[in-house]
This record gives sequence, C-alpha cells and structure tokens, in this order.
Amino acid sequence: MIFHLDHKEQWEPVVRQWRNEGQTIVTTNGTFDIIHVGHVKLLREARAQGDKLVLGLNSDISVKQYKSVNRPIVPQEERAAMLEAIRYVDLILIFDEPESLRFVREVRPDVHVKDSSYGYNLIEAPIVQEYGGRIHLVEKTGHSTTNIIEKVLEVYRKEGG
Repeated sequence: MIFHLDHKEQWEPVVRQWRNEGQTIVTTNGTFDIIHVGHVKLLREARAQGDKLVLGLNSDISVKQYKSVNRPIVPQEERAAMLEAIRYVDLILIFDEPESLRFVREVRPDVHVKDSSYGYNLIEAPIVQEYGGRIHLVEKTGHSTTNIIEKVLEVYRKEGG
C-alpha cells in the first residue's frame, strides 16, 4: 500500500487497525533512490523489530530540497513501487518535508529504525521517546546511492561514454 502522508484518511485506519490487533508498528525512512543491499539490510532488520513496517519515503520535492536539484535519479512513484515489492515493507507513506519529523509524529511508531551513522541522538528520537517508543540502529553497510552513481560515472568515463 502506498499513500501520501497528507492523505491521513487513507492510511491512518490501516495503522489504527494494526494497533487494535496488538501489532507492533515499526518505521524507517529515507530516499531509497537506487535500491541496494544496504537498503535491503535496513528494511529486513527494521521489520524484525516488530509486526508491521511503515516506510516513510522522501518525495521528489523533498529529495531536491535536502540532497540536490539533480536528485532523485529514480522518480518517487518508481521508488515506491520497487519498495512495495520488498516483502518486509507493509505500508509506504510519501512525504514532502526534507526531514521525517512529521512522518514519525503522525505514525507514532513503537520502534523507529535508522542506520547507525545517525546515532541515538537522531532528530526523530525526542518525538519517539516522548510517547514511550524506542530507537533501533542498524549497522551501516558502507553501501550508498552516491557511491553507486560515482562508480557508474567512473566506468562510463573510462569506456568513453
């Protein structure tokens, strides 16, 4: 299921039902521009923290604001479709803000998961802790979309385009 965070009337009943069933709600978020093994590891470990994984996906507008006007490489609809196909993901919420604060505030996860480079003092921590949720960090793999882009450009230049 893919919704925009602004359309709370569409996604909120789903999350409410999961809560009423006693399901543990886990969130993570990011750009997920070019899907790689680091993303899959993050999603697998995030899902292992609970019963339902809600993924916050930065919209194209958001990515341009906080990464670069040249990003994302892959449009949000395509990124969302690929992420939806990954079995660990139960719900995708696309948001336009450069940071995930509103996403976390509105979903109110039991567990919020990020990679370890953010540390336990990540910007979402106070929101999650304010209502008794917890933060879980996943060890970073060293993979990144930026590294993939740089490698592709390097190969392209060597082969003469």
